[in-house]
Amino acid sequence: MVSELRNFLLVVEHGTFTAAARHAHLAQPSLSASIKRLEEEVGARLLRRLPRGAVPTEAGRALIPHAREVLASLERGRRAVREVEGLERGEVRVGGGATAATYLLPSLLASFRARHPRIRVTLTEDFSPRIPELVREGVLDIGVAQGAGEPWRQDPLVLVGAPEGERAVFIGFVRGAAMRAFQERLFPEAEQIMELASIAAVKGQVRAGLGVALLSRAACETDLAEGRLVEIDSPRTPWVRALGLVHAGLEQLSPAGRAFRAHVLAATRG
Repeated sequence: MVSELRNFLLVVEHGTFTAAARHAHLAQPSLSASIKRLEEEVGARLLRRLPRGAVPTEAGRALIPHAREVLASLERGRRAVREVEGLERGEVRVGGGATAATYLLPSLLASFRARHPRIRVTLTEDFSPRIPELVREGVLDIGVAQGAGEPWRQDPLVLVGAPEGERAVFIGFVRGAAMRAFQERLFPEAEQIMELASIAAVKGQVRAGLGVALLSRAACETDLAEGRLVEIDSPRTPWVRALGLVHAGLEQLSPAGRAFRAHVLAATRG
């Protein structure tokens, strides 16, 4: 019905079927047929033919503002689609575990926002094993998870402690955290004296010399470089985990989601 409404308004604006057909680039019989289809759809005569033109009937006058509203709304919709496809608007919802959310993603999110300032980017931190589930449920567009999705990067896990700190006990994470599972896998005999929920809390206790911890090297690079922590030699570490980008498929990603994925992969390869 969109073309029929547009042709109706052309007749109203130009006053004749001939002029309206010329502006619509149609043969006059085709334009007349479209007006007839519209009248059949609304159930009323919309235009009254005169010897030298056509004028809207009372029903036609009632339809005019609604026809204009429909065409204006359609144009707004087209403009919104162009903006999204052109990455002038949009949203991408990203998620990951503590290491990804705190150390691996922030610089990538910042550089993406700098390139696409009108795209809204949100970040959700959750236990890493839950990230694929959140993507499947549609809560996230793209997630970072260990051993799942599209290969992204390697993440070495290392054993760290304070230079003169305790070595016999572990400072660890709460159950459900991916790093807790890795610790139990690599060091099943370890005595864990603390269960903490954040990387910052774990590092704080380890820096105080209270024990050792298994952490992503990315999470403690600065501490290692500045000497607040040291990497402890162990035949079990470094243990390298493969991180992937989890999403529902390229065809399911929005233009913003596809752009973010490409940005992350390009930055990592670079």
